[in-house]
Amino acid sequence: MIDESTLNDDTVSLLYAQLRNMAAAFIFKPGERINESALSRDLGASRTPLREALNRLVSDEFVEFHPGQGFFCRDLSQSRVEHLYQARMAIECEAVRQAALHAKAEDLDALNAALDQTSDEYASCTDPIRLMELDEAFHMRLASLSGNCELLRMLATIYDKIRFVRTADLRRLQAAGRTTTARHRMVLNVVRTGDGAAASEAMRNHIEDRARHASEAVRLAFADLYAPKVELT
Repeated sequence: MIDESTLNDDTVSLLYAQLRNMAAAFIFKPGERINESALSRDLGASRTPLREALNRLVSDEFVEFHPGQGFFCRDLSQSRVEHLYQARMAIECEAVRQAALHAKAEDLDALNAALDQTSDEYASCTDPIRLMELDEAFHMRLASLSGNCELLRMLATIYDKIRFVRTADLRRLQAAGRTTTARHRMVLNVVRTGDGAAASEAMRNHIEDRARHASEAVRLAFADLYAPKVELT
């Protein structure tokens, strides 16, 4: 329960973080109108800070506002997902190019050690959420080696917007007996050469491989969203 007596930017920021996580996980269905009254009750917050948090999400394009109708969850369309993958590619290719030029050997060694430590878990993991965490951790850590905090911030936003679809894609990939670990090692090895252009191309090939399966990933994501929930007794 949020203490309304402390209403300030911290309160709005807390609500914003909660709502952003809900939007990223599509707790609100694509295109669905957001019931502010129910949300206010569920989160224990008044309508004023809740609306401010929702307006922030509109600015981040997680939520849409329709005048006279209210707030709606963003759509999960094939074209939007393709555009997000294209944006991801542009950001990550530049980040990895910068990482190849500036990363320290010890930081690359640490990232390689992290791959070693998680490779067995990645291969055997059956929890799609954990798979997503492992995959995203590598990409974010590699991007951080660019030394460019703005690229890292933009990439984090892109990942929030496509996390639901990427989770479905990784589950599909693992079901086929494949993981992205080998690709990650290949990209990392190219980064070690210090060749920025080659590192950027290696990352582009990696992301394009997954982007080609975006249509199937969107279909799986919709199946996850609307599949009947089975209650355990």
